[in-house]
Amino acid sequence: MRIGLLTEGGYPYARGEGSAWCDRLVRGLPHHDFDVYALSRSPRTEAAGQVEMPSHVGRLRQERLWGPPAAQAPGGGRVVRGAFRTGFRELAGALAGADVGSSARRADRFACGLYALGDLAQERPGVLSALLRGDDALVELEAACRAPGVRPVLGDIVVTELLTVVDELERQLRPLSAQWYGPAELGAVDVCHAVSGGPAALPGLMAKRFCGTPLIVTEYTVRAREALLAHRAAGLPPAVRALLGDLHRLLSGEAYRQAALVTPGSAHVRRWQERCGAPRERMRTIHPGIDAGRFARAGAAAEAAANAEEQAAHADPTVAWVGRADPAKDLIALLHSFDAIRREEPQARLRIFHAPAADERAAGYLGHCRTLAAQLFPDEAADAHAVGESPVSFEEIGSPGAPEAADAYAAGDVVVLSSCAEGFPLSLVEAMFCGRPTVSTDVGAVREVIGGTGLVVPPRNPKALAEATLGLLRGPGRAARLGAAARERALALFTVGASVDAFRESYLGVVAHPPARRPPLLDARGAPRPFTTPAESLAPSRLAPTPVSYTHLRAHETGRNLVCRL
Repeated sequence: MRIGLLTEGGYPYARGEGSAWCDRLVRGLPHHDFDVYALSRSPRTEAAGQVEMPSHVGRLRQERLWGPPAAQAPGGGRVVRGAFRTGFRELAGALAGADVGSSARRADRFACGLYALGDLAQERPGVLSALLRGDDALVELEAACRAPGVRPVLGDIVVTELLTVVDELERQLRPLSAQWYGPAELGAVDVCHAVSGGPAALPGLMAKRFCGTPLIVTEYTVRAREALLAHRAAGLPPAVRALLGDLHRLLSGEAYRQAALVTPGSAHVRRWQERCGAPRERMRTIHPGIDAGRFARAGAAAEAAANAEEQAAHADPTVAWVGRADPAKDLIALLHSFDAIRREEPQARLRIFHAPAADERAAGYLGHCRTLAAQLFPDEAADAHAVGESPVSFEEIGSPGAPEAADAYAAGDVVVLSSCAEGFPLSLVEAMFCGRPTVSTDVGAVREVIGGTGLVVPPRNPKALAEATLGLLRGPGRAARLGAAARERALALFTVGASVDAFRESYLGVVAHPPARRPPLLDARGAPRPFTTPAESLAPSRLAPTPVSYTHLRAHETGRNLVCRL
């Protein structure tokens, strides 16, 4: 089987879990051939370098979603500009939400505009980027935002905000212009596998449109939600956030509806996808696979300790936190909860094991946490000749205190996850592989992952976090039993083998059930009705786009002789 893997900001670039799980999937299926079509989000993505791909990866195609477009053609003549304005008018109208009615009609209008732009991009290579950055796009988007019935937030949108939106639209829609949809490219693969419902799904949608290639969409974090949070963190104006947020939401919804199979990584993601229009009958939850071998030694040691006849509390009980420094991890609440723990257990220690700071924002947050820790826990010496030591330490993973992530988890009697926002909590799964008892906040997929083998408390509640942690520090027998149960659960659900097997079955299931052709229309006697299908719909070449509106889609579905090339 030949699989087209469609990635965004991850594989084959060596950065984070988004690259790691794809690499594990590709290496776990050596009997299948892979072609990788990668979208990079930023220069930092490419600067991280590429992982070494195995021999059964046949080709690598890359496209940038940042910087100027690779190549632009002139804006085109009157006919081309007219076709562009017609398609972009539908897309802009769907984003603004004017005079659309139901959410289904809005989704239809978005799809009509999206595919019209895709047709134009393939028939006139390089012209779409120039048109999206031109005056026609700006005029159509402004008209859509000024139309009757739009949301109040768009009523006062200004030119600078419109320019920001069309600039971002040009970047996000670049996959439409990629020359990937011929019979030797995505037309030759058996199935397209997109790793998100965002821009990574666009090549899959175009391959299905032009070549009939089935599409699978996998998400471990919801791309539409991730984009909303990124726009808010970037400080974009409300009108810009509204338009770009709807772009990602409508694009994700179209990807879910067109996909032969949608595979969320957790029930938390599944609920988001269903709200965006994913059909429940074509969904299958597949948890991400994590390499359990890296934590085997720590897990075996914890299992041996749990089998001991007596469990005694340590003289200096230790709380461990492992992850990357980020405001969403809420280390501030963790430090305040540890302040309450120290009042009950004066010998307790907190060891914060963090990954190297990825950017200035992470470094600044880590510095803020260090300052707060110094204020809450000043160094205290036993006498005038002793050196003071803080009960809180900040250690980078890879340092002598924690050469590997497994050493960091093993260093704590209890591992704490204090996040106020979370997708799929990978650090929690790793702690479970190590057999550590855990206390986690109830965010994202935490409750689904832990499944009763750890303690779960409300987020942003230092008091509840402190009480649960104290209960495990003072009850080592219970903590050991929870850690052993957590390890068994992780080995049963979250290994690489389980994930790869599930995807292998999914690929075979999709390929074994190709989409059926539309049955012929029948008359009252049950005989086929001749000439009910327009001849031009069977043309092997793609015709020039014609002015259509989203209402043509409904007309085509009812059997009228109106063609909307979707």
